[in-house]
Amino acid sequence: FDFSEQWFLFFPNLIKYKEKESRFCLLKWFQHQSKDSGSKKNEGKELKMVAPQDKSSKKMKFASSSAETEPTSQTTISDDSKTGRGMSTMPRVVKRKLQKLRPIVEYNKRGKGIGQAHSEMQSHIGVLARSRVPLVDKKWSQIPKDIKEQIWEAADMAFVVGQGGKNSVLSSAAKKWKDFKSTLTRHYILPYTNDKEKLSQPPETYKFIEKAQWDAFVASRLSKDFESVHSQHAQIREKLEYNHRLSRKGYAGLEDQLEETMPGVEIDRSTLWKRARQDKHGNIPDPKVAEKAKLIDELQKQVSEGKVSVYGSNDVLTMALGPEHPGRVRGVGAGISPRQYFNLPKPQRVSFDDRLKESLRVLLQEETKKMEAKAREEALRMEARTKQLVEAEREHFLSQLSQLIPNFDPSMLKPRISQSPKNPMSDKASCSGGD
Repeated sequence: FDFSEQWFLFFPNLIKYKEKESRFCLLKWFQHQSKDSGSKKNEGKELKMVAPQDKSSKKMKFASSSAETEPTSQTTISDDSKTGRGMSTMPRVVKRKLQKLRPIVEYNKRGKGIGQAHSEMQSHIGVLARSRVPLVDKKWSQIPKDIKEQIWEAADMAFVVGQGGKNSVLSSAAKKWKDFKSTLTRHYILPYTNDKEKLSQPPETYKFIEKAQWDAFVASRLSKDFESVHSQHAQIREKLEYNHRLSRKGYAGLEDQLEETMPGVEIDRSTLWKRARQDKHGNIPDPKVAEKAKLIDELQKQVSEGKVSVYGSNDVLTMALGPEHPGRVRGVGAGISPRQYFNLPKPQRVSFDDRLKESLRVLLQEETKKMEAKAREEALRMEARTKQLVEAEREHFLSQLSQLIPNFDPSMLKPRISQSPKNPMSDKASCSGGD
């Protein structure tokens, strides 16, 4: 027999070892190929984020990148009652910084950030606000400017911020720093007001907090002043009737999502308001919100049928919820003014000379009115004085006549009103009339 073909019949153990070794080598080769292809995909994905893209390419980018992005690092939380992910550190942003790749943040037509790059930038700003701003019981306006400048420079190095600019980054950092202090207060301080041991050390999740800062922050949160402020804010929070169920994407992200799933359909703020209060199954658990959502559906139907007309700020949502608060627009998110959303005409800027001329014109009109009123008052006073003098002279004249003429009757000097006789032809027909 041919030994080269039948050798495995005499060495069964050897063939098992060879098969095992072959499978191991094949597995290692496949993993190596997958790693290379994955790195190429990630490289292409990151390069795509730097280049400008249109609407269709944006869908492909965000749809594929959600499964390919690196998982966020997690840390263990000391509180056993609190479960979930730990503090985000955004390692992929740091990695892209080293590679000098800056994703471009995209914005919608109203200037609100959308897309994955914007979401990652917001997470990165949150990391910067937590780690670089000291944990102090102060307002954001009291934080040193050099710390704010560091946050802006770090965000600008990691992302192409675009039209949002420095103000939007620092505004977001201010809100996230405030939310971070609120999270610490609600989850790590107020539940343990009677447990001094729990409050003696910073949470393990946020080990970067210095103990001196933590002790001072805990003392400020347990003070009587903060208790009063906390109670006032809790009362204000209870007055909110129609709470939304949006995640961090906000109204801008919801509108961007609806534009992808509902192409060609005009999405107004009443639709956004209603969808923002639905759960993941499309239901509205709150009865009050459900009642308003039903009213919105009825009004939208009447508008489509031409029975109800909308114009300016008097749209479907205003009809359903009532007039807007001054300077605010519901259903579109924060930072959108009524003039920006409803395209109201902007007040024209007036130069200093024009303002000065207008002020002088108004002042001259006021002075003219005062002078005219004073002149009328003086004329009335002079007229009354003249009447008094005339009446006095008349009485004096009549008294002299009474002394000179016996049996003088003053009524003889009163003017007689002569009445013209009626025209005898007035009741008759005109002679020149026709037959």
